[in-house]
Amino acid sequence: MKLVSKVATLLAGAVIGTAAIADDMIIGVSWSNFQEERWKTDEAAMKAALDAAGAKYISADAQSSSAKQLSDIESLIAQGADALIILAQDASAVGPAVQAATDEGIGVVAYDRLIEDSRAFYLTFDNVEVGRMQARAVLDAMPKGNYVMIKGSPTDPNADFLRGGQQEVLQKAIDKGDITIVGEAYTDGWVPANAQRNMEQILTANDNKVDAVVASNDGTAGGVVAALTAQGMEGIPVSGQDGDHAALNRVALGTQTVSVWKDARDLGSAAAKIAVQMAEGKNLSQIDSSHIWTSPGGTKMNARFLAPVPITQDNLNVVVDAKWITKEALCAGATIDLCK
Repeated sequence: MKLVSKVATLLAGAVIGTAAIADDMIIGVSWSNFQEERWKTDEAAMKAALDAAGAKYISADAQSSSAKQLSDIESLIAQGADALIILAQDASAVGPAVQAATDEGIGVVAYDRLIEDSRAFYLTFDNVEVGRMQARAVLDAMPKGNYVMIKGSPTDPNADFLRGGQQEVLQKAIDKGDITIVGEAYTDGWVPANAQRNMEQILTANDNKVDAVVASNDGTAGGVVAALTAQGMEGIPVSGQDGDHAALNRVALGTQTVSVWKDARDLGSAAAKIAVQMAEGKNLSQIDSSHIWTSPGGTKMNARFLAPVPITQDNLNVVVDAKWITKEALCAGATIDLCK
């Protein structure tokens, strides 16, 4: 009886000890620009997963400044972060932060954007496939004509992953002469106003002879649609991604053709769980669902890619059924069957 009691006491102590460790765990998150709509959804999912693990969430917003992001990460480390989730503002400039974290034995999750460093765990959606999905939807809607490519930020490797996937799909039609790319531009900081300005300039240069636009996310798509609307050209095929509520409403209205939905709730939750595993001392190869991936620069990294879903008018019910958006918000001003 005494032995049983002693074992019970030891087990209870172990449980209390584990709880204490979990309660003391701090996960730091560095956002590149928290003003974009989708990051708030990511954050809510991260917080929920960290709460479930008994870990504390701390964060900083770099406000589109790579210099501020470096100082933000130093601050997160100073506040006792046991692991870091970094959404890089400039993938090439964030290296010193990864080094600083590594020097302190702190794991790093490269969140949604590649940080080409084998010491970071790369978590994102399959962005090359996102690009393919965008181009397929636009090509299906407009098999021939003049195309414009509105790319993402030049400092974000995802911009080129997307563009590569888009080109894979469009190349055959280009070679046949069915489509011609009449304009192409990066969008500094993924800022919609910059995308709108780029689109306006391309429309002017081409006397408005544009038949379709492959825009790389919903923010840039919004800028594109604004430029088209000003010229009375709304309704030509335009792509996007992220499932932003405004973009899904544009899909219902017919001013945007597709938004490739990347359920940010899944990504945020996965990042939190990976960060907790790092804080618990697991090495990169021990992270759940980790596999070895080789970057375009030849860096072998532990990574995990989630699957995206293209949303068009044909399957808008998917985002409603998933409670990603309410039917009321989706259907504002729209007259498609789903909205009647």
